[in-house]
Amino acid sequence: MQIPAIDPAKTALNYHHEAEVEAHGVEHPDHRMLGVIVFLCAEGMIFFGMFAAYLIYRAMAPVWPPEGTPARELLLPGINTLILIASSFVIHNADTAIKKNDAAGMRNWLLVTIAMGAVFLFGQVYEYAHLEFGLTTNLYASCFYVLTAFHGLHVTLGVLLMVAVVWRSRAQGHYSSEHHFGIEATEIYWHFVDVIWIVLFLLLYIL
Repeated sequence: MQIPAIDPAKTALNYHHEAEVEAHGVEHPDHRMLGVIVFLCAEGMIFFGMFAAYLIYRAMAPVWPPEGTPARELLLPGINTLILIASSFVIHNADTAIKKNDAAGMRNWLLVTIAMGAVFLFGQVYEYAHLEFGLTTNLYASCFYVLTAFHGLHVTLGVLLMVAVVWRSRAQGHYSSEHHFGIEATEIYWHFVDVIWIVLFLLLYIL
C-alpha cells in the first residue's frame, strides 16, 4: 500500500510558523505622539495647580503684592516674552523644512530656536541677579521664584531636546519627510512651554 507523501508546506506546524512570520511583519500603531500628549497634560496639571495656589494666595491677601515689594520691571520680561513667542514660529519652520526633506534647513531653524531659548534663559538669570527681593522676602517673592524657575527648567529641557535633535540629524537620512517624530515632539513641547510662559507673564507681571 502506497503511503501518500506529506507536503511539508501544508503541515499545521509550518502554517502557524508562516502566520507568525506574517504577524511580525505587520507594523504596530505608533502611539509615541499620544505619549507626548499625555506627558504634557500631566505637566500642565502641575502648572495649573501652581497657578491655582498663586491665585488663592492673591485672593486671600489684603494687598497684592504685599507692601514693601519693589516695583516689577516690565522691559526685560517683555522682551523675553516676545523672544519666546517668536521662537515658536521659528521652530515650526524647522518642522516644515524636514517635511520637505530639507534636513539642512531644519537644522538651521532649530539652531536659531536654540539661540532664542538660550537668550531667554540668560535674560531670566539676569533678572534674578538684579531683583530687589529674594526667595524668602514675602509670599509673592516665593511664588515668583518658584513659578519662573520651574518654567525655566522646562525651557532648559526644551533647549536640550533641540540640541539632541540637531546632533542626531548629522546622520544622513536620520530625519526625513516620513520619519520626523523627534522634531514634531520637540516642537509640540516647545509650544507648550511658550503657552505656559504667557500665562505666567500675565499672572506675575501684568495682573
